[in-house]
Amino acid sequence: MAEIVLVVVGAALLNVYAAALVLLRGPLFHTRVYRPMVLNIGLSLAPALIAVATIVVLLVVATMSPQPWLVWLVAILGGIAWLLALPNSAYLITELNLSHRREGESVPLWYDIVLVLSLAMSGVINSLVSVVLVQAAVVLIALPNDDSPLEGPLVWVSAAVLMTLTGFGIYLGRHLRFNSWDVVRPHRMVAKTARHFSQPGTVGTAAGFTLVHAIFLMCMYLVVVAPAIGLLG
Repeated sequence: MAEIVLVVVGAALLNVYAAALVLLRGPLFHTRVYRPMVLNIGLSLAPALIAVATIVVLLVVATMSPQPWLVWLVAILGGIAWLLALPNSAYLITELNLSHRREGESVPLWYDIVLVLSLAMSGVINSLVSVVLVQAAVVLIALPNDDSPLEGPLVWVSAAVLMTLTGFGIYLGRHLRFNSWDVVRPHRMVAKTARHFSQPGTVGTAAGFTLVHAIFLMCMYLVVVAPAIGLLG
């Protein structure tokens, strides 16, 4: 438990550090604050906040009105919202292209390198924390009598599936410019996605992009999350 708390605290500090670098960049070097980065930091925190809010509501509903259909309704709605928002966290990896730099700015390259690295890693860690929160909630509910519920195959399989979906979500966000809230216009999303993947080579590109990002996220899961929750024994 203490290890998980340290991961969460570390994630919070990394987010604060990344946000500070973004906000201080303007006044320190007499240039504008790159507002899309500030927005992306907020969006990267959304999945974890949705997960926490859903767990809290589930506990309240289960305590005050323990009707199975209501509990399932909250879980399903919260789960869908969380899954749609999940790619927003790891999407910060795409900030590593340094596209925010403008000709004539006096910002040192070393500053922007640390900035985008901190930003990208904060997104990755936010994604991992969000996933482990949901995994913990699910396995503790599904396996209440298991002495080591976070050490079973369900955790590994779910992590692999979620990282793959996250990788594909990042692709949709980067190449098709989709946002989580575009789901309210499903016909537009379907039409745009169909047009995109009808172009030669896009399926292979999307598969490669998704696989590379999913493997990277699983490696980070192995390094950061697995030791914290005892998956390595």
